[in-house]
Amino acid sequence: MSTCDTTTRPATVADAGTSVTALVTGIVNDAQELMKQQFALFRHEVKTDLRKTTNAVLLLAVGAVVAFVGVVHLTTMLAYLLHERAGLELWAGFGIVGLALAAAGALLLFQGKHKLTSFNPLPDESLRELQTTVREIKEAL
Repeated sequence: MSTCDTTTRPATVADAGTSVTALVTGIVNDAQELMKQQFALFRHEVKTDLRKTTNAVLLLAVGAVVAFVGVVHLTTMLAYLLHERAGLELWAGFGIVGLALAAAGALLLFQGKHKLTSFNPLPDESLRELQTTVREIKEAL
């Protein structure tokens, strides 16, 4: 008789307990890794959106400063020019020039506002994925 048994033995309770524990540990580790990746994606989206917001706000600020400086300098110069060359009253020259420069400043502000509203500063995709992952983990446990 052979002392070597080549048949497979059936799984015992101890084997099943060990494999279930290993499976649960693997699921928990995978869930933790997935959560880390989703938080990293969330941080990346927030940084990207913050950079876009900063650029748009900077454009708005520059537009406002340019409009203000333009109104101060050109209104004075052109108003006097209209008064001297066109024979207009001084107040009419200031009104015409002020209106034109205010329109240019408004255009810059509009462009900055348009750029600011061209994207959503909230990381919707990451939040959706994170909610899905949390829901799936709860269902699995």
